[in-house]
Amino acid sequence: MLQNVRSSFLSPAYWAAAAAELKRPRSLVLAGLTAALSAVLSSVYIPVGLNLRVTAAFLAVAFGSMLFGPVVGLFAGLASDLVGYVLSPGGVFFPGYTFSSMLAFFLYGLFLYRSRPTVLRILLMKLLINYGVHVGLGSLWSSILYGKGYSYFFARSLLKNTILLPLEVAALAAVFHALLPLLRRQGLLPERGGKKLPPA
Repeated sequence: MLQNVRSSFLSPAYWAAAAAELKRPRSLVLAGLTAALSAVLSSVYIPVGLNLRVTAAFLAVAFGSMLFGPVVGLFAGLASDLVGYVLSPGGVFFPGYTFSSMLAFFLYGLFLYRSRPTVLRILLMKLLINYGVHVGLGSLWSSILYGKGYSYFFARSLLKNTILLPLEVAALAAVFHALLPLLRRQGLLPERGGKKLPPA
């Protein structure tokens, strides 16, 4: 399965299709809606520590990115962070978080666009996003903003993201299992054999 993921990433046809989404009004509208919904969901959170939050925004990001892909996702991630700042003006605007938002959207699109969202693919995607973006980069941005050592934020973010990882993978698998048949009937995704989310 990992080989199939790499092949799709390296295929010129994959990137041509992803870039073409920039010219499709439907994809741009979906990206705008996803960015707005992600920003709204991010503003509703459970605080679990200094600059650590639990939200359901990842569901909207993953779902939208699957439809419009990684290229449009970069712009959606930018818009989501800016809209989120407008919705919560009391917070701190920091370009590092904007970059993380763009990277997360990009990675969701990279793994899910034109691909079958198997449990293994979802797990690999969330491992990279949770530990690379949220733990690795997020801890760096927090240490810069709040003046504490990198290890302070790294340890807490590592614990939070490790606990959430299986829950988020299960939630995404359930959402895709429920919604993919509907999306195919509406013509938003290509038809594929079988409607059941395949095992890893």
